[in-house]
Parts: sequence; C-alpha cells; structure tokens
Amino acid sequence: MYSFVARSLLSRLVQGVTQPHFNHVRRLSRGAALMSFKDVSSYSFRSHTCGELRAVHAGEDVTLCGWVQFQRKQLFVTLRDSYGVIQLVLPLDKKHADIRQTLAHLPPESVVCVHGVVQLRPIGESNKEMTTGDVEVAVNKVQLVNKSKTLPFQVRDFFQVNEHLRLKHRYLDLRGTQLQRNLRLRSQVIMKMREFLINNHGFVDVETPTLFRRTPGGAREFIVPSREKGKFFCLPQSPQQFKQLLMVGGLDRYFQIARCYRDEDLRQDRQPEFTQVDIEMSFVNKRGVKQLIEELLQYAWPDGKGVLKLPFPRMPYKEALEKYGSDKPDRRFGMELHDVSDIMRSCGVTVFERLLQDNQGNSIQAINVKHGAPCIKNREVEKLQELATQSKFKGLSVLQVAAGGEVKGPMAKHMSAPCQSALLKELQAEEGDVLIIAGGDHQKTCELMGRVRLECADILETSGVQLRDPDVFNFLWVTDFPLFVPKEDGTLGLESAHHPFTAPHPDDTHLVFTNPQKVRSQHYDLVLNGSEVAGGSIRIHDAELQTYVLEEILKEDASVLNHLIEALQSGCPPHGGIAIGFDRLMAILCNADSIRDVIAFPKSTAGHDPMSGAPSQLPDVELQPFHVKVTSE
Repeated sequence: MYSFVARSLLSRLVQGVTQPHFNHVRRLSRGAALMSFKDVSSYSFRSHTCGELRAVHAGEDVTLCGWVQFQRKQLFVTLRDSYGVIQLVLPLDKKHADIRQTLAHLPPESVVCVHGVVQLRPIGESNKEMTTGDVEVAVNKVQLVNKSKTLPFQVRDFFQVNEHLRLKHRYLDLRGTQLQRNLRLRSQVIMKMREFLINNHGFVDVETPTLFRRTPGGAREFIVPSREKGKFFCLPQSPQQFKQLLMVGGLDRYFQIARCYRDEDLRQDRQPEFTQVDIEMSFVNKRGVKQLIEELLQYAWPDGKGVLKLPFPRMPYKEALEKYGSDKPDRRFGMELHDVSDIMRSCGVTVFERLLQDNQGNSIQAINVKHGAPCIKNREVEKLQELATQSKFKGLSVLQVAAGGEVKGPMAKHMSAPCQSALLKELQAEEGDVLIIAGGDHQKTCELMGRVRLECADILETSGVQLRDPDVFNFLWVTDFPLFVPKEDGTLGLESAHHPFTAPHPDDTHLVFTNPQKVRSQHYDLVLNGSEVAGGSIRIHDAELQTYVLEEILKEDASVLNHLIEALQSGCPPHGGIAIGFDRLMAILCNADSIRDVIAFPKSTAGHDPMSGAPSQLPDVELQPFHVKVTSE
C-alpha cells in the first residue's frame, strides 16, 4: 500500500501536474525540490518540454510551449523549444477546425502554447532520428502567443548562414541546437567550478572594479572618459592588481568569474571583452597552483569528454620552443623540429654554411612531414614559402624523398651524398616524406618552423589525413619562461614576457640585478591542444624588488603603482595565482571553430556588434561633459 502510494506520488512529481489553463504558472513543490532531477518546467506555463516526451507518457495530457518549426500536409506541425522537438497532430473534425486553421498556416518561428494528449505513432511511422520519434501529441487546444514575421534566415541546423547575418540577428542564431548546447555546457562547467572552489576549498568569490587606471605594460586598454577634464578611466585587462591587493588584505583564497577587456587585434580565439576564471592564493608555490587547477578541471570536466589523467605533463619553455617551435605546442601529432646545424655545417650548400659561420646564434632546423608528398604540391609549397617571407626569411628548402631514398628538390643537387644520408637518418625519412629546412637566428627559426609545422598539419588534414583528433584533450604545463624579453617594437630595452608583477625563478633572483635577460620567471601556462587556456605566476611580494623591476629594467613610472608598492610594504604574504581563459577552454570542449560560438553576444572580427551597431557615434552635446571632441582627421 505504502509502496504503491510512494510510486504514485513520485510519478506525479516527475511528470508534473497537468495544467487546465495556460495562464496558470507551474510551481515547484517542496517535494520536487528535494529530487535530484532538474525540473525545467517548474514555475512555467508548460507541463513538459518538447524534448522529454517518450512512449511512457502515452495517454497523458500535456501543455507545451515553443516555436513552430515547420508544417506538413496541413496535418502535422513540428514544435520546438529549448529542449527538443515534438510532432503535433492536428484534429480533422469540424469542431476543432480553428486549431487546424491556426497551426497549419502559421509562419515558421511563431510562438504557440498547445494542449493535447500524448499518443504512440502508428506502426511503421516512428522517426528514429528524433528522440521523441515514437510519440506525437494530438492537439485539442492552441493559443497563438506571437506570430513571427518573415525571418532573414531559417533556424535550421543544416542551413549555412553568413556569420555577419548570424551576428546581426543573434537572437535568432541562439535558437539553433549548437549554440543552445554550447551555452548550456558552459553554464554547467562554470557551476561545477564554483562548487569546487567555494564548497570544497573555501575560496571567496569577490567582484573587483571595472573602472580602473592604466596599467604599465601589457596589451592596449580601452579608455573611458570621466567628467574631470583630462582624466580617464581604463577598463582592466585583468583583475591582476586587485587580486594581489586582496592577498594583502587577508582574503587568502580569491576567485572571480571576471570580465576582462583588451584593445588588441582580433582573431578566432580573441574577443575585445572576454571571461576569465581568475584565481589567487596566499602562501602557495607553483606546484600548489598547478595541482589546484588540475583537480579543478578534473572536477568540472563534462561527462562524455573522457577522463583527465593527473598530473598533466610539464615541459620547460626552451624545450617546447626547440621541439615544436611554439610555447603552446599541439602535441596531438608529431612532426617535431630537428636541429640539423651540425649536418648542414659542411653539406655543400653555401647559404647554410655561411649562416652558421657568420653568427653562433644561428641554427638550421628541419621537420619531416611523414607521407606528405601526395599532399604538398607546388601550390602548397608556395603557401609555405609565403609564411617564411612574412617572417622575414628568404625562404624554405623543401625536399622530397623518392624511391630508394633519393632526395629531390632545388637544393638537393648542391648537397653532398654524406649530408643527404645523415639528414635522412636524423629525420627518419622514407619514401613519400617531405623534408622542410630553414636557417637563421635560432629562436626566430624555431618559431618559423613551428608555424610551418601547423600549416603542414592543416594541409594534410585538408587532404583527408587526420592528425589532430578533436576528441583528444592533450594538456601540457609550460614552465621556466624568460622573465624579460627584448621589446617587440624593436627599440632598445626589455619588456615583461608576461606582466611586471611576475616573480623571478628563485635560482635566478641575483641575475635580475646583473643580467636580467637571462632570468627565468615563475610563470606557468596551461596548454590544451595547441591553445593557451590558462596562465599564471608566483608574484613579486617584495616592494624593493618590484620597484627595481619597474624603474630600472622596464623603465616605467613606478608612481603609477604607488598603491600596490605601499601594499607590498604593509606585510604582504607570498602569493600566486592563475587565470583560465574560459572562452577558449569552452571553444575546445565544444569543438567550436571560434570562441564566438561559445559566447552569447560576441563581437565580430572587426570588434563590432552588428546587431546593435556598437560602437556608435555620439553627438557633441553628449561628449561635452567629458571634455572630448571628435576631430575630422
């Protein structure tokens, strides 16, 4: 008796109480709140979602709300909501002619509420491609909520729509299955991260200001005028200074889902405004931060994406550069760089021999594109040569291994036989392989060959050779970066490899004062499938060292950071942290081509919002209080 009553109550809770009127909002009962299932129809007009109906619901009265996807034969209508689709069957009797008249002639994407009875589809008419394909709903009541106008494109997953048009009508694009799935997965992952940090490890979620002042170094910042003449705010590139100040203030475990802003050139994995999972801890070292992030990702990792094996492998920056030509290597495929300087030193090729004689800082690098000959033809070689030209190299040497180990190519006739044999052995080359060689400044040559390596992978995959499995998630910690690098604009002096608050490697601290270009940093990047998805460091917590770095090495005005320097003088604990580039991480998890596909309202590649027309002009009268005037130049 009790068992039967319990089963009956549970069934009613799961199915929801049928609502006799559309304006009656469904509420979540206290009993249902204790259940582990997600009642996505709570507090709603509907009793069920379109995507949840199955054969077990046959005979039940249901209320559904959604968009009309399409009609068929003036008898069937496909209704879609955020959770799936269901087939509606329209009544044929005269009594319900108004229902058929309403639904059969509605424009697609019109919004309706329907009431009806779930029934099994006739034998042989099930649709196995639909999760609801065994059932349909016989409609006995309909309410037209909102009739749609003719839309600029159809909301169907198999239609290819120009991206500008998609962004201009983003509210329509959001109805698509892929964006719905991506944004819901994004929400799930961020919720799991919050649980891990707050509930499991005592982190405090702190919001930091969006209006701040200019930060020395780093990317260009967005400027916000104030009403004080000549004074401006800047939107923060990250909450870097604030989270360090929180450590001084005793909130020793901070995190924030932070909005960040950078006025830099855009590409597939960049946006002018983006989201970071920002984390900082006191009394911690590099190992502690890395372990935290590994376990955080393992905890929040979505079902169906495999199991993360901890710890993630580590690799020094120098090794990553010399092995893959990049500080964010994609290790899902080989094609590693080989230093063939010793082989080419007396190979008979004058240009390479002179390169090595003229400068000890030069090297010759080579890669072997296994079985690349059928894919890399003249057109592809021209593309690779263009890469070299863009990097200010005179060109690449492209060789092909023919039958019997014969080396073919423009440079092959100048290479001695012993040199060719040594090159084939070093690169483990065989018939059908393509060998690519470049020479010059060691670091620049490695970086060029890293780009060539990725371009070759693109060429092979375009030809049907899969090298980078999107279902494989290859994490790697890259460590021991240089603390300072020559200025990117070519002028004399050094700049921070990451930011000016990064602490030097403990073994190299003395070099800060004698040979700063040789100092390694306590910075660490987390790389996933060739993309940097997180980066952080142990920070400088000594005021004197921080002042020296700013004034003597970076030649920055330390007074801009007086607030931070004074905080470091006020009993600052050792601390470090990291920021996860959440948009990039989700783009990889969702196998999206661009981070725009995991952001609800992204900007275009030009940094514009085609939907609202932002950025837009303002009349002079609105600019006047900010002491800003637009000139005609």
